Amino acid sequence: MQLRVSVLGAGSFGTTIAHVATHNAPTVLWCRRPETADEVNREHTNQAYLPDSELSHELRATASIEEAVSEADVIVMGVPSLGIREVLEEVRKYIRPWVPVISLAKGLEPGTHLRMSEVIREMLPEHRAGALTGPNLAKEIMAGYAAASVVAFEDPDVAKQLQGVFNNGLFRVYTNHDVAGCELGGALKNVIAIAVGMGDGLGVGDNTRAAVMARGLAELTRLGVEMGGEPATFAGLAGIGDLIATCASRQSRNRFVGEELGRGRSIEEITQEMNQVAEGVKTARVVMELAAKYDLDMPIAREVYGVLYEGRKATDAYSGLTRTAPGAEGDAG
Repeated sequence: MQLRVSVLGAGSFGTTIAHVATHNAPTVLWCRRPETADEVNREHTNQAYLPDSELSHELRATASIEEAVSEADVIVMGVPSLGIREVLEEVRKYIRPWVPVISLAKGLEPGTHLRMSEVIREMLPEHRAGALTGPNLAKEIMAGYAAASVVAFEDPDVAKQLQGVFNNGLFRVYTNHDVAGCELGGALKNVIAIAVGMGDGLGVGDNTRAAVMARGLAELTRLGVEMGGEPATFAGLAGIGDLIATCASRQSRNRFVGEELGRGRSIEEITQEMNQVAEGVKTARVVMELAAKYDLDMPIAREVYGVLYEGRKATDAYSGLTRTAPGAEGDAG
């Protein structure tokens, strides 16, 4: 029996996953704006987020969350972390019993510090929650380039069943039981991507970029393990794989934010011009709160936070990193 899939959120990655899923299952895309739903249904495009990409003609869109949710066998949450709780309030009015819910968002909830699957479980306690994450740049997937992702659920049978929904040709989907590690890798690497982008905006060079990425991976792994993730996860697709893609690609929103900060622009100017959310901006604040909670030194995240929220310049941040005395490689700093 084919599972009926509903993807909630018509941003670039939500739309891309809906497009991919149509190859294996009947799929509905919920769009907040009716005009976007009309465009998807009539033109098979979503020019605001995926310009010049043709969507599957099998994909159906709606602006009615009741229509999207009420008949679905699988719900995919493609909304940013800041909006997921609001949308889940509507979802629980219409979702059928036991339908699994998958998050695409790579962020942590401010205030509660919850991962997205934890928010889902809090709002929908009778439903299994997981994540689909990895080095997945939407435009490349739409263009047909090979990519790999991870579907993470604590129940391996659920993960295996959902693997079949999304695995398609050059889009390879692996399973993982470590939901915490997969989600934390996806969320925490965005802060490191901002740091790498700042260096690119300053013109620091490849050696510095590699050092920031490697030390950044060590930082996010330490925090991720403290929060329940498994070390091996951070060495896989949801960890180093996602980190490399986000830090290296010109398509990365978080890297773009960092690069513009490195060029001397303010975070207010940058975010006002963006039509998508850079999750790392909010996550940086959460990361510093978590570092204090777990008594961890996270120098790269601390410098990013200083630029985003304390009025520091990117030049000061990189000077701060180089002034830190190096210890053993396995240590912080």
